[in-house]
Amino acid sequence: MKKNLQNLDKPLLIVSVLLFIFGLIMVFSSSNVTAFMSYNASPYNFFFKQFLFLIIGLLVFFIMLRFNTKLYGMVSWLGVIAVSSLLVILLIVGQVKNQAVSWFDLGFFSIQPSEFAKVIMIVWMARYYEVNAKKLDRYGTVLFPLLIGGLIAFLIIFQPDLGTAIIFSLIVFGIFMSIPINKEVKRKIFMLLFGVVIIVVLMVTNSGKTIIYERQLERLNFTHPCERLLDEGSQVCNAYIAINNGGLTGVGLGNSTQKYLYLPEPYTDFIFAIIVEELGLIVGILLLLAYIFVLYRIIVIARQSYTNRGAVICYGVALYIFLHIAINLLGLFGLMPMTGVPLPFMSYGGSYTLSLIVALTMVQRVNIETKLRNNLKK
Repeated sequence: MKKNLQNLDKPLLIVSVLLFIFGLIMVFSSSNVTAFMSYNASPYNFFFKQFLFLIIGLLVFFIMLRFNTKLYGMVSWLGVIAVSSLLVILLIVGQVKNQAVSWFDLGFFSIQPSEFAKVIMIVWMARYYEVNAKKLDRYGTVLFPLLIGGLIAFLIIFQPDLGTAIIFSLIVFGIFMSIPINKEVKRKIFMLLFGVVIIVVLMVTNSGKTIIYERQLERLNFTHPCERLLDEGSQVCNAYIAINNGGLTGVGLGNSTQKYLYLPEPYTDFIFAIIVEELGLIVGILLLLAYIFVLYRIIVIARQSYTNRGAVICYGVALYIFLHIAINLLGLFGLMPMTGVPLPFMSYGGSYTLSLIVALTMVQRVNIETKLRNNLKK
């Protein structure tokens, strides 16, 4: 274990830890009013829960760090089967929460299987394409992960959770495009997938049904939100107000006005607006720079990996984190519809926090294996 800790990527570790600590502070600051006024709970309610998730994540980090990424890939088959089964069970017996059937309510906290599906799919695809490296000229072999990914994506869409389904699908497609598959095979598969999408859209359109619910259609009207302040534009418009209130230096930690129920859940999707309101645009920019640094370190580790498996895992994790940042902030700034996607390190949520820690641990494990291999060569 000592060697593992010595071979961690220290810059990535330090920045990640600082971001998690900062996120925990902002979860408390942004959630204390809502916890007391909306849930009649202690102002520390969401803070303590998020702190517990981080402690569990720390234990997972030390356990996972002991095992080779090859074992991750072997176990990921069970993960794919488990998460697919849980998604099916949710659709059958799950209870509606926030207008979706996405969580298993365990009392003290809830579990969202679709969040874990993203990370499981990354490691499973990395292992699958490594094992079948000599069969990548066969259409069936190449298509199989896309079919599995498509099945899981549809299960997520029917919850309905369009934001998670989009991110999951983009991760699957991004990993597929990064695999060194014959260009002609890849081109034909791409055309096939495009054709399937067109056929599905036409079938749904002609049937008179839709897989996009009314509340999701309303989100497509996302421009000029403040013109609809008393309607569906209220959340984004109040986020604008929060950012404007903050200015360059903010109104002070804990002094946000928009968290007083103007934003319904300011500790999740809109936490960046609260950060800027309380600590200012300067801190918001520093946070974005920290994100860029995290992504940079992950890509560096990917490029240094001596196995394609390790590289694919790292690139998949980088894409995973980037998509969450981009979709959350683009929705917040009114550049795309809000999809309920958490902001990495900042947003409250046990399933996403644990998934993110697992993803970062896999990246660190890739770095450990690379350094151990390089040390053997010396």
